[in-house]
Amino acid sequence: MKHAPSAAQRILVADIGGSFVRMAATGTGPGDIGAVQSRPTPTDDFAAFLDALSDLARGLSAGVEPTAPLILATAGLCDAAAGTIQAANIPCLAGQPVARLLSQRLGRPVGVLNDADAFALAEAVQGAGRGHRVVFGAIIGTGIGGGLVVDGRPVRGHGGLVGEWGHGPVANRIPETLGRPLERIRCGCGQYGCADTFGGARGLERLHAMTGHPPATSREITVRWRDGDPEAARTIALWAEMLSEPLALAVNITGASIVATGGGLGRDEALMATLDRALRLRILSRHEGPILHPGRIEQAALTGGAILGQQMRQSL
Repeated sequence: MKHAPSAAQRILVADIGGSFVRMAATGTGPGDIGAVQSRPTPTDDFAAFLDALSDLARGLSAGVEPTAPLILATAGLCDAAAGTIQAANIPCLAGQPVARLLSQRLGRPVGVLNDADAFALAEAVQGAGRGHRVVFGAIIGTGIGGGLVVDGRPVRGHGGLVGEWGHGPVANRIPETLGRPLERIRCGCGQYGCADTFGGARGLERLHAMTGHPPATSREITVRWRDGDPEAARTIALWAEMLSEPLALAVNITGASIVATGGGLGRDEALMATLDRALRLRILSRHEGPILHPGRIEQAALTGGAILGQQMRQSL
């Protein structure tokens, strides 16, 4: 019989998106996520943002110890040391010490966690990477992101940056699959040729168009690929070659023995098997089986946040 987590095990976790804030009192075991409450995200009003988070936390505080942390999981740059969040879709957070101010309001510790780091932590402790010492989490969705977990703890880099394999001028100028020069595209970060420009869903669509095919959505391309369409097959082969190169570099640098993949494309098992074959040709270590494994945890932001919260509690 499954028992609900005790107050001593519960953590408050907020999954903050550009449209809604979702918060729950969670445990750290599989499925130990309580009832989720939500409200619209005040993206342009910082005072209203603090009010929304405070109201949600107070509404969920019954059965949660007063000293239990609140973890804020969101996309963007999350600096754990400064307690700040820089998120393009929530401009009111820019430069604000959100963790400190919420902690003062609520009387409990508050931590911040990038959603890719939350995914990597959830998968390392409870999901696809369980039992592995070094786990790399690769988000392959609309764009490219990542996180690194070592010995069950997230690696928190300088300024909140770690695992960002999607940025850096890495695009192969003359891919073997194409056999001719391919233009490097300017990335939103300001550089040219980042994996973010060709590796995610929008990047896959861009590659398809750049190689002379009619415009198509990533879903249309992958469906046609499964159906044996030769144009889609060429696009997928080019995509797998190009994306496996920066991912191989990430694996070689971190020493990860497994890569848990998330995001829309990252949860596609057939697509990840294709990328895995290209990846294993390019990494230094040898693996008997696949190194890429689609993630297993459904609510990774809440689960990863709960795990981080318990680690924070133990260190206090």
